[in-house]
Amino acid sequence: MKKCVAFLATTIWKRFHVSPPQTQCRFYCSPPSHASSNKLFVGGLSWSVDHKSLKEAFSSFGDVTEVTIVYDKDSGRSRGFGFVIFSNEDDAKCAKDAMDGKALLGRPLRINFALEKARGVPVVVPRLSDIGHVNRH
Repeated sequence: MKKCVAFLATTIWKRFHVSPPQTQCRFYCSPPSHASSNKLFVGGLSWSVDHKSLKEAFSSFGDVTEVTIVYDKDSGRSRGFGFVIFSNEDDAKCAKDAMDGKALLGRPLRINFALEKARGVPVVVPRLSDIGHVNRH
């Protein structure tokens, strides 16, 4: 990870033609995202898919404990993705393998294990101090 961050900082310095700062760089990183073993991300949902139809599509693979469809705040229309949570990991894996690429109400689904992320935290943001003004060439 440190090599990747150092490479990023060096690339920025070279791109903007500035010398590296004399002080040490501080990097702010979010904690690593971990895949949830029983929560699936379901992308490619048709606008006509509702909670009931999504649950029915996945319940043949095991006990579905929760279904969430993400809606746009302004229009109230589905954003085309959601989440399906199973009671156990084996059922989720089976559903992922079977349903990824399959059509639901005319649209192919994209299914992955959901990643838990920290809200509002940047992935990697280098903080470069004492650079001065940046000259672009």
